[in-house]
This record gives sequence, structure tokens and C-alpha cells, in this order.
Amino acid sequence: MTFDQKHLKSDGFTGFRSIASLEINRIPQRQGIFAVLAPKGFEPRFLNRSTAGTFKKKNPSLKADQLASEWVDGTEVLYIGKAGAGSQGNRGLRRQIQEFVDFGQGKPPGHWDGRLIWQLAGSAKLLIAWKELPAEELNAALAAYHENFHANFNKLPYANLVRAR
Repeated sequence: MTFDQKHLKSDGFTGFRSIASLEINRIPQRQGIFAVLAPKGFEPRFLNRSTAGTFKKKNPSLKADQLASEWVDGTEVLYIGKAGAGSQGNRGLRRQIQEFVDFGQGKPPGHWDGRLIWQLAGSAKLLIAWKELPAEELNAALAAYHENFHANFNKLPYANLVRAR
């Protein structure tokens, strides 16, 4: 199985907008799964310092050799995350993706999942896609994407440091 735009589109993902051209109000407010993808021809170049905000006074930057060891050749998918409804029911894809992008622009996050994205040169060119799912399917869906990815590449997507269960 390939993890690319064609595969994700056939599996119900939409969007596929670059981070630079993302129109946040066009992202659904409901919960779901989202993915960050490298555009065709993207070559990883690692920044010395992440553009992401600090989390609990921790610097999100890793050394270049650590970043290189996480890189996965042969796939466009760099990160797969989820966006639940939250305890107040006011979260979802739009808010989660907005917070993810804000984090990459140096704002302090509520978490730092996917932080390796923000140490890639040219991160504004990366694509974001999403798929709405019922709340009761989110955890199983994310775990299945991680499992399938791992089965194909023997590791998680580049910016997924923890496997969903």
C-alpha cells in the first residue's frame, strides 16, 4: 500500500491544501483524522532550530541526525493525527489544524504532537488533508492508519513519535 494523495483521496480524505494557502474556515468543524503530506518532489532539509513554540518550557528542536533517523523514504505522508470533539464539544478538525499551524508559527501549544514538521525547511509547502469521522471511530481509525503505515515502512510517519492504540 502506498501512502500518498491518491491513496488518501480514495479513502475519503479531502482538502490537500498547502499550509501557506490553507483557508481555515473551509475546514470542517467536526472531528476526524488529518494528515500532513509532502508535495511531489519535496526533499527534506532540516532546520537547526524549529519554528514551533515551546511546550512546558521545552525546546521542540531535535538534532539533524535525530530528524534524519525519523525520515521515511517512499511516502508522501509525514504525519497522521486526530481531532476529537473535546470535553466541551467545541474542538474538531478546524480548531485542531489551526492550533497545529499556530504551533508551527511559534505560538505555545497545548501539546506538541507532530512537532518534527516544524523543523523542515519549506514547511509552508506541505499539504494538509482531512477526513471527517464519527467520534466513536477516531481512536480505532488512527490506530489502523498507524498500524498500516508501520506494516508498510516498519516505522511510523516522520512526525508521529507515538503509535496510536
